[in-house]
Amino acid sequence: MARPRILVLQHIAIEHPGVLRQYLREDGIEWDAVELDEGEAIPDLGRYDGLWVMGGPMDVWEEDAHPWLAGEKAAIREAVIERSLPYLGLCLGHQLLAAALGGEVGPAGRPEIGILEVALSEAGRGSALFTGVSDRFKCLQWHSAEVLREPDGAQILAASPACRVQAMACGERAFGIQYHVELTADTVGQWGEVPAYKAALEKNLGPGALEGMKSGADEHMAAFNQDARQLYRNFMAILRGRGN
Repeated sequence: MARPRILVLQHIAIEHPGVLRQYLREDGIEWDAVELDEGEAIPDLGRYDGLWVMGGPMDVWEEDAHPWLAGEKAAIREAVIERSLPYLGLCLGHQLLAAALGGEVGPAGRPEIGILEVALSEAGRGSALFTGVSDRFKCLQWHSAEVLREPDGAQILAASPACRVQAMACGERAFGIQYHVELTADTVGQWGEVPAYKAALEKNLGPGALEGMKSGADEHMAAFNQDARQLYRNFMAILRGRGN
């Protein structure tokens, strides 16, 4: 394969690929970002070798408030089902993958916000996406919705005590991850300025919880970034092997 090109769908400017941008830059990988919440159109998927879909403060069922969600789900179906493009969805992008392929997403029974533990399933331990990742690891969670029912045929790759579907595979090349892997030193502070995120944080952890969230993220950032780099390498290996 010639040098691949990745399309990134974003739903709010500050939820971008984060530290993954560094890894793309180091590898000389070109990528295009589309800001859907600002009315930008999704380009021809035939120009791309992979699709990443980031997080955002909206929910997958809020098509009345965000009509572009319907078109985004259609694009995800095209990418995953018709084109077999390698797909990586984070948080909202994970939930959109489930919704687009016939699963069910709804309010979380117990929102997860903070530095929490996730464990790989047996399928996750054998997954190409999680090669080299510990069976149990800490990660940053910030979600009040979750995948209630995975699409038919999907494999659950990771879970937490509060969330049964922390990661899933839909076929061999499409993956959703509920937790965040893209963190940088600035991420938590920036997200804490988003009204919906701040409200969820303080509702679950109390007023002033942002400083504790920042400290926890700083403490674990090296491990977060190490896992992110491994996931990135694994995803790119899947992408490069797509035509084999």
